[in-house]
Amino acid sequence: MDNRPIGFFDSGLGGLTSIPHMIKTLPNESIIFFGDTARTPYGSKSPETIKLFTEQIGDFLVNEGVKMIVIACNTVSATALETLRNRFPDIPVVGVISPTARVIANTCTKHDKIGIMATKVTVSSGAYEKKIKEKNSEIRVNTIACPALVPLIEEGIIDNQIMDLTLKYYLDDFITTKNIDTLVLGCTHYPLVAENIRKLYPDIKLISSSKEVVEAIRIELEKRDAFSDRKAFDNRFFASDLSENFVRMIETILGEDKDSLNINFKNLDI
Repeated sequence: MDNRPIGFFDSGLGGLTSIPHMIKTLPNESIIFFGDTARTPYGSKSPETIKLFTEQIGDFLVNEGVKMIVIACNTVSATALETLRNRFPDIPVVGVISPTARVIANTCTKHDKIGIMATKVTVSSGAYEKKIKEKNSEIRVNTIACPALVPLIEEGIIDNQIMDLTLKYYLDDFITTKNIDTLVLGCTHYPLVAENIRKLYPDIKLISSSKEVVEAIRIELEKRDAFSDRKAFDNRFFASDLSENFVRMIETILGEDKDSLNINFKNLDI
């Protein structure tokens, strides 16, 4: 047993979408979440910059005493997963791409028309194609970069025509020309617009990387006999820029009032 917390981080607030699945599946586990809201989005930054930011956040989480680091960000998972594993060889590091690729490989066939929407960095890395091919070489996927989505989501521009028009701009031709029937939300921000997508494309099956990573966490804890047998302390949430929108999104995603949550500002000397 290991009652230390699990550290989650994301380039912004998108990784928060994994937390409700985590609380439901592994309720005894304590969570420390860090959102790099001052430097978001990562999706258009260079791999070198992303790796530097990742090391800084990893250092913070390790200093907080976490037993595991969860990269709740597809962009970082695509570019800096091994960077963290090399920096902290004694701490398990879990990304979101491999667990999602496993679900795709296990539930889809060569006849499915799979589309992956993600950031520019994730798409250009080819990480999803590589992981899916490792697990099921018959499956083929199409990818599309949607760089405007994360900034809009970070600003809370979600339940309105602006977001719907932006989604249609990226997805209308993509879904039609590629005959997409299964769409992978290849960014942890995108579950926040899943209802928009379902409304616009009701026949499309959605797969969320935010949900699938929790099973990978459970497997890793089981392998190491590192489950918590009691909740050691309340979940804690940190951000490099503690904006009103970040606090509001925590309240929305977790369904709790800010006064009942432990929300903190953390300066990473940026």
